[in-house]
Amino acid sequence: MYNLEQLRMFVETARTGSFSACARQLGKVQSAVSQGIANLEIDLNTKLFDRTSRKPSLTPHGERLLPFAQAILQQTYELDSVNCALNSSHETHIKMAVDDALLPMTTSILNDFSLRFPATILELCAVATPDVIALVHSGRADLGLMFASSDLPQEVDLCYVGSLPFNGVVSPAHPLAKMDIVTAADLIPQRQLLIRGLDGQELAHCPHISSHIWWGNSFNAINTMVKEGLGWSYIPVHMAKQYEQQGEMVRMNLSFDHKPWRVPIDRVLAKQKARGPALMWLADSFNHCF
Repeated sequence: MYNLEQLRMFVETARTGSFSACARQLGKVQSAVSQGIANLEIDLNTKLFDRTSRKPSLTPHGERLLPFAQAILQQTYELDSVNCALNSSHETHIKMAVDDALLPMTTSILNDFSLRFPATILELCAVATPDVIALVHSGRADLGLMFASSDLPQEVDLCYVGSLPFNGVVSPAHPLAKMDIVTAADLIPQRQLLIRGLDGQELAHCPHISSHIWWGNSFNAINTMVKEGLGWSYIPVHMAKQYEQQGEMVRMNLSFDHKPWRVPIDRVLAKQKARGPALMWLADSFNHCF
């Protein structure tokens, strides 16, 4: 029966174009590579290389079987990587609770995380900021990213990691969109869209300005209502720009906002809970994300 070493010879010879080059790459003598591939052909009962020319070339059967050999070697590499990570005491599973508006800022870090900790399964939950602390405190999440709370809850560890600017937005069809300058008096009679979590806790730092308020439990919910013309809201600038470019929102020129106001962002960890190397690498990476 063929073995992994023979598959490596097959794949490397196909990549380099010669038995001698494969031998140099694998640190073997050429005769060992030639014999290894010949044995593989016997085991598979098929000819992998045409040896009639100066350099061996793949036969049609060899071309068809090459991707399978590459896949087997890749799986072997991943098996070895995961086993090594487990032996290094990396966590097998981490749950993250992240405000949906912050997700775009996390993708590069999560990509690096996947390469550094291949044995660790990551579960990502997009939630409203007011629900993050409860998820971390109850153990349903190991790490949280949220817009800062107005108080300092004692049940979790908070760390300020940065801030995001916010813009006031409306649908292009909304009456406020037609105004060159929008004052607080203009906003009061118009429906305002605000966020609060499933337990009724509101997103801090978002002032109540209008006399008529509707609620959503995430920025995705708020953005949908804004685009449908159901009211005006404050949303992160990166979202406002995206929807404005798509023609789905208009950023208002608010008379009382000389610059976009910024909302602080907190990283959340549970207290008195073991923190492995994967979780701490992830937590430390978010300290520099914003």
